[in-house]
Amino acid sequence: MLGEFEYLLLSASARLGEEAYGASIRSEIENATGRRCSIGALYTTLDRLESKGLIETWMGDPSPQRGGRPKRKVRVTSAGRKAAGAFFDAVMRVSRGASWATRPAGARP
Repeated sequence: MLGEFEYLLLSASARLGEEAYGASIRSEIENATGRRCSIGALYTTLDRLESKGLIETWMGDPSPQRGGRPKRKVRVTSAGRKAAGAFFDAVMRVSRGASWATRPAGARP
């Protein structure tokens, strides 16, 4: 089973497609969650997902915008799509019937 951050990284990478690389994935996760995503956590998780065979990474061409440095590009593998789908399905199943509506202060359940 994937962890929450692994799922977010896979989802962001799949959504970004050909534009999936470290900075774009980080931005996508931060925009979706409203939380800061450390670059160290991102790259550690990329390495872990790659070792599990859930993503593939490679170095893209250097670009002048990055001072001649290449981007580490990311592609979700079929195993990664399967794992993310299974995680999503499990969350949906366990969430059925749960109410996340907030109650006013002092209200009883």
